[in-house]
Order: sequence, then structure tokens, then C-alpha cells
Amino acid sequence: MPPERTARALRILFWLLLATALYFALDPRPPRGPLDRLGDKWEHMIAFATLTFVAVLAWPRRSVWRIAVLLAGFGALIELLQAYPAIHRDSDWRDFVADCVAIALTALTIRPLVNRFAKGRALP
Repeated sequence: MPPERTARALRILFWLLLATALYFALDPRPPRGPLDRLGDKWEHMIAFATLTFVAVLAWPRRSVWRIAVLLAGFGALIELLQAYPAIHRDSDWRDFVADCVAIALTALTIRPLVNRFAKGRALP
């Protein structure tokens, strides 16, 4: 498990990433980036995989599935907010599915790595 100072820094990073994700999700004119040509689902998956990865590291004693459910709730909230006409964004249930797939895949892979690292074993 990370030392307390590292965990605190990771928690700050997590909240900054979460706020950034919310900002870009609700911005009526989101910036264009190099991943746009792959489709917005990849952007969703990268964002939520990153959030999951950092959250599991920041809160190592929390259940990874609790973290996953909370992040899935955040993804659902984004889609609900995007459905509000004043936001000028399009809500898409497939975005939520992409979020959940990324959360689940990251949760399944990161916890064993964190546990192995916490026990002082080398990572593969």
C-alpha cells in the first residue's frame, strides 16, 4: 500500500481528474484531439480506466468493486446531465457502456497488481 503522503497525492490527482472529466463531458464545445479519429468511445474508456486506476491506488483499502460502482454512477450521472437540453450535449447509453467496460477491465487487472506490489513482490 502506498505511504500516506503518496496516497494523499493520488487522492488529489483523482479529484482533479474527476473534475476535468466532468468539465469536458459537459463542455458544449469539447476540444478535438488525436483520439477523435478512433471514436469517442475510446476517449470514454481511457478516461474511466485512468479514473479507476488512480482511485484504486489512492484508496487501497477500499473494495475495488465499491470504487467501480461509484465510478459507474459518475458515468451515469454524466449521461443524465448531457440529456438536459441546456447542456447542449448528446447523451448516449453506449458511452455509459464504454465507461463500465473500462472500469470493469481496469478493476479486474489493477487490484492483483496492487496486492502483489503491496506484498513486496516484483510485478511481472
